[in-house]
Amino acid sequence: MIDDFAKDHLHGRLRRDRKVLVWKLDGLSEYDARRPLTATGTNLLGLVKHVASIEARYFGEVFGRPSPEPLPRWQDSDGSDLWAAEDETRDQIIGFYRRTWEHSDATISELPLDAPGHVPWWPAPHDDTNLFAVLIHVLGESIRHAGHADILREGLDGRTGLRPEHDTRIDEAARAAYRAKIDQAARTAWSGVRGL
Repeated sequence: MIDDFAKDHLHGRLRRDRKVLVWKLDGLSEYDARRPLTATGTNLLGLVKHVASIEARYFGEVFGRPSPEPLPRWQDSDGSDLWAAEDETRDQIIGFYRRTWEHSDATISELPLDAPGHVPWWPAPHDDTNLFAVLIHVLGESIRHAGHADILREGLDGRTGLRPEHDTRIDEAARAAYRAKIDQAARTAWSGVRGL
């Protein structure tokens, strides 16, 4: 009974975070959805593509249920899953992610939490694992990248939050005052340390 509860709860959180990640693209221009927003090139559409690839591998080949989507061999990973090429559309990448959800959801629904899996890119002895461990791992990856997307989107236009219904109009003056308060606290603490 606890296995069913745990699986349903974790799967529900994964479903929620998938939607969050896709929502972060809403209303953005093609350029803003794709452009590098950090020194390492992290970008919003690339995060969606990357998480789709993660799910396709972990809920696919790890359990002998290869993704119906074409994927390069994991050994040949070259970072191209982290950004959208010129000929890849937003709709194609989101479509890939949504089709991956269906395949992942089938794996999660059909297998018990203790179903054995093998992750060849994990070091021994951790490469032999089970659905529970993989579900936790993929959920962690999804949450991590949804957090990245939240920060990137905030940097673009100030929008934050988990769901569209929590998205509110930005009060620029209140936000600036709050940021100034935090900055002042940081400067005061830094001055105090330097004065020691």
